[in-house]
Amino acid sequence: METFNEDPKPGRLVLPLVLIGMIATTYTFINRVSTNNNLEIEPIVEEATEITEPDSTPEDTTTTTTTTLPDEVVTYLEEISSEKIQSIDLATKVLEANDNWDNESLTYQEAKDEFAEFIQDAEQFLNTVSEPGPPSTFAGLVKSHEELKSIAQLIYEDTEELLAGLTSSDTGQQRAAALESFNTNINLFQEKVEEIVAINTSG
Repeated sequence: METFNEDPKPGRLVLPLVLIGMIATTYTFINRVSTNNNLEIEPIVEEATEITEPDSTPEDTTTTTTTTLPDEVVTYLEEISSEKIQSIDLATKVLEANDNWDNESLTYQEAKDEFAEFIQDAEQFLNTVSEPGPPSTFAGLVKSHEELKSIAQLIYEDTEELLAGLTSSDTGQQRAAALESFNTNINLFQEKVEEIVAINTSG
């Protein structure tokens, strides 16, 4: 005799249990996420990379200027540069003689002879500076050279004043003032030469 199952669809009882379990699992998962329970959610930041086009050719900002001076100007600049060296030599001898006199390592007559020689040296220096001078076609150089001649004239006068101060009856004030003026004019002459050379050789 066959036994018949009273319920033709026995799966109807299992399905609700499965659904209840799924709902419970989903609820638990959602609850954990919502409360950040041991789960860290960090936003993902994408770094934007800037694409730059490589420079095709580097830009060269260096400029080269070639200056060609006339031969007569070059010769003149060489002349005044030589005169600058002469002024240094003259100044060295004057300062040395003055120090020797102050230190009493020279006799009065020896000092007089040396100071007299400085006047001759300064006169020769003035003549050297005066001639031949720059090319007459360069007005700027002509004007600057007149300043050099004026300063050289003052240097010559300073050497005369040095001797006068040495032979003076004062206690050395006149000679000291003459020496200060001499040093100032020597420096002015050298600076003027440097200025003229720099202006005419700068590119």
